[in-house]
Amino acid sequence: MVPRVVAGVVVALALTACGGASTSSSAPAATPGFLVPPGYKFVPVASGLDSPVHVTAPRNEANRLYVVEQKGRIRVVESGRLLARPFLDIRGQVSCCGEQGLLSVAFHPRYAQTKKYYVNYTDRAGDTRVVEYRGARRLRQLLFVDQPYPNHNGGQNLFGPDGRLYVGMGDGGSGGDPENRAQNLGTRLGKLIAINVDKRGAKPQIVGYGLRNPWRFSFDRRTGDLYIGDVGQNSWEEISFTRKRSPGLENYGWDVYEGRARHESKAPNPRGRLVFPVAVYSLSGAECAVAGGFVYRGTAVPAAQGRYFYGDTCSGAVWSFKTVNGKARGVRREGVTLEGLSSWGEDPRGELYAVTLGGRLLRLTAA
Repeated sequence: MVPRVVAGVVVALALTACGGASTSSSAPAATPGFLVPPGYKFVPVASGLDSPVHVTAPRNEANRLYVVEQKGRIRVVESGRLLARPFLDIRGQVSCCGEQGLLSVAFHPRYAQTKKYYVNYTDRAGDTRVVEYRGARRLRQLLFVDQPYPNHNGGQNLFGPDGRLYVGMGDGGSGGDPENRAQNLGTRLGKLIAINVDKRGAKPQIVGYGLRNPWRFSFDRRTGDLYIGDVGQNSWEEISFTRKRSPGLENYGWDVYEGRARHESKAPNPRGRLVFPVAVYSLSGAECAVAGGFVYRGTAVPAAQGRYFYGDTCSGAVWSFKTVNGKARGVRREGVTLEGLSSWGEDPRGELYAVTLGGRLLRLTAA
């Protein structure tokens, strides 16, 4: 994997799209249009962060944001001020960098009572660990996945509307899924996994598969619907959509499909429901890897209400669309570029944020 450099910032992480030779055929024209939106922009909230890759907050803390730094720290931004003391520092346990590192944190839905949170990181051997913490104390390990290569780690933890912890896993790395793990339900690589953290001894459950490298997924806080940004091979980046009322086992297609295009001439695993992306964009220009975002449900920017935002980590391009009857409508490229974009987040009020590898935290606001 060769890191890409944007203005001196290495854009690698779990979001790099490079890999082996692609065998994809042409897909239907589905790239977003280039329409400048009215009424909103991104403004800086904080700077001075060290390679931030995730931002979130527990439901009960309206004025604090927690920013994950790839090297192994979680920093706190309180009322726009970056606090000097980290919330968590596990740099000695984390393998970094490239596509490895401390990649996300998720706070328990009842964090105000439990004080529990869950981190996803690659350990010193390069393997994935999902660990439960209270304060700086490690309580237990919920998931361990051996990683055969140093890329495609996925790396996100996120609580779903059902109260379970969801974990996104990449296909194990290299290029082209050489061991065909994404379509194999006998491995946790290339999967979306759900864990009931409140039930002792509960085993991780595979609820989705056929993923290459899900660099950021989210649930619409109003509808409970799921959006996944899955990084492509050499041709297509994709956003997949699953309704909340889904029976719970989706096949997102990789490595039979890349986006909507054929990647390999084999049949997909027949288990569950085959899902094609609602939006794709091609890798014909400066773009290299998608960073999936959120449906905007805040109140500060009425013009953005209900639009799903996502972007590209190399070009910094930002797109959005609305989902109508399970289809992406009004897909457009926004009139903003977020240089070094690495990830998205939202606060307890539903306001939208972005972080860049250059160390900035930004917020969507009205123009």
